[in-house]
This record gives sequence, C-alpha cells and structure tokens, in this order.
Amino acid sequence: MPESLLAGERFRIGYALAPRSVSSFIQDSLIVYAEKRGIDLIPIDLEKPLIEQGPFDSVFHKLYDAEWKKQLEEFSLENPTAIIVDPIESIEKLHNRVSMLDAVKQLKIENLEIPLQAFVDSNESLQDEIANQGMKFPLIAKAVIANATADAHQMSLVLNGDGLNGIKTPIVLQEFVNHGGVIFKVYVAGDHVKCVKRKSLGDITEEKLGNSENLIPFSLISYFADNDQSDESLAKLMEAAVMPPSSFVNEVSKQLRRALKLHLFNFDMIRDSRDGNRYLIIDINYFPGYAKVPEYEQMLTPCFLDLAHQKRSKETANIDHEADSTGHKTQEADSNGHIVDN
Repeated sequence: MPESLLAGERFRIGYALAPRSVSSFIQDSLIVYAEKRGIDLIPIDLEKPLIEQGPFDSVFHKLYDAEWKKQLEEFSLENPTAIIVDPIESIEKLHNRVSMLDAVKQLKIENLEIPLQAFVDSNESLQDEIANQGMKFPLIAKAVIANATADAHQMSLVLNGDGLNGIKTPIVLQEFVNHGGVIFKVYVAGDHVKCVKRKSLGDITEEKLGNSENLIPFSLISYFADNDQSDESLAKLMEAAVMPPSSFVNEVSKQLRRALKLHLFNFDMIRDSRDGNRYLIIDINYFPGYAKVPEYEQMLTPCFLDLAHQKRSKETANIDHEADSTGHKTQEADSNGHIVDN
C-alpha cells in the first residue's frame, strides 16, 4: 500500500476516545507522522452530536453506550462511504469472556488452540462444571465482563478445590497452561501486525501446588510465581524466549481479524512448555494500548492509509452504481478532447 495519499489529498479521521485513551494514544509523534502522509487526526467533541461535526472520511472510537451507538448509526446513514472503526456489535463480542474466544475456534490453523474453560453462574455448580469440561488445577478465575472497568481486570489463580470456596460467581474459569513465564502480545491494526514479548506468570510445578495458598489474587501472584527469580534471571528468560514464526503470527492475525470483523485489537498468545509447537490464545482485547508498542506510529499510519483507499473505493463503487442505475450512457473524452458516448 502506498506510503501516502495522492499529492494534495487529505484523509480526515475523527476519533472519539475517553480522556485517558486520548492522552496515551494520540501522541504528538503519531499526529506528526500521520500528517506527513496525508492523514489528519481530528478530535470529536463528545458534547456535540457527531452528525453535526466533520466532515470525516473515517471515525474510530472506544465508546460503547447506547447513545453513542445511535449517533454512529445516524452518521453512517448520512455518510454511507465513511469507514467506522469498529462496529459496536463486533466490539461487544470481546466484552464477554464466555464468547470472547469463540472466534479462535473458527480458525483453520494447525497447532493453535484455546485453553479449556467453563462459565459458572452459581457456586453450587463449580465442581460439576470443572469435571464436565475435564479441567485440572491450577485454574485462572476471570470476570465475565471484559471492558475498561477495574473489576474486569481482577483475576485469581485457583490452586485446588478448596480455592473454589473463595470464588464469587458468575465467573469464567480457564485452565492454566505452563508457558515458560513469557506471553506473546500480538497487536493488530488492519493488515499490519506486530508481536512483542512480555513477562507472564511462571510455570507452576507440582511442588508449588502442594505448598501454596488455595487461592491467590493476581495482585499477589508475583510472590508465588517469581519468589526465586532475580531481575537478572527474568531478563535472561525473556531474552531467551523464541518468538513465534512471523508467518504463523501473521496468518493467525489475518484469520482472526476476518472472524472478529475488527480492525483494532490485540490477542495474548502463549506457547505450551510441554509442546513447543502448541500455541494457545488466552485473551483478546479491543483497541489496546498501541503506544506501548515500539514505533507504533509506523504501524497505525499504514492502517489509516488503507482505510483511506478503502473509502475511495467505496466512493468509486457508489458513483458507478449510480451511473448504471440511471440507465444513462457514460461519457469520456476522445483523443482530441471531444466528449463522446460509450
């Protein structure tokens, strides 16, 4: 895809984000880098109706309430060729951990799985659900709702059956898979992908299972997992971790993007410590913190340019459709500059 638009052409992207997201995402480096390539990033005033602002060739957002959804629908009706990034109905699928990973099951990729997991809506059925799914301890207990709230990020490690006594339902239980203390965070912006390594929960041995608490909140997990590891050894662990093949990461990202019908998301992927060819996706997030990715401007701006060309293609298709529907002959100039009928 071209590095910029045609000379003199500008592509206007309106963004609607919570203040915290604006400060972390819309950095000067991104604004300048995009501007030089024909992309203008324009803040949307949340105190005014969207339909009264613009014009925008595209709108990207991280808002989900009913009023905002209505405004997006009205904007799309008035601007049918504008690109909305992303449709709320697609985003909402990632806000529920019961269905979040369903899209992964649709992918036709060898050696890619999701962990065993179960949704439990009552404490009385905890043991039964675990048994029905064939799950083994340790387990990770996650809130059902996955959004920007603090409660959504509260998780616990359940080491044994007694640990279930401290769980409040409804809850999603996910089987923990040892993965060498390293997680691969894959950031997707349209066709553009970047994979980075991050420190994760260390492997849990049988010895640790037998000499530990029953239930450990993630806020205290570092003591349990890394009590015997120095900063230096952790750094060596991270450095030694082998990245997944780029062809594999790109194929997973492409298929997952199509299944989710989203442009902006990331997914957390681990490699099974017992089988180096087995990868598992354990979480998917909408519109993640791209600014944490090195040179994120060079990842997002090409995505914006792709949106610009997609918008132009929709406009061309609309013009052609209108010309065909009128039944009028199209015209063009001959070699002498005279208008002739086709």
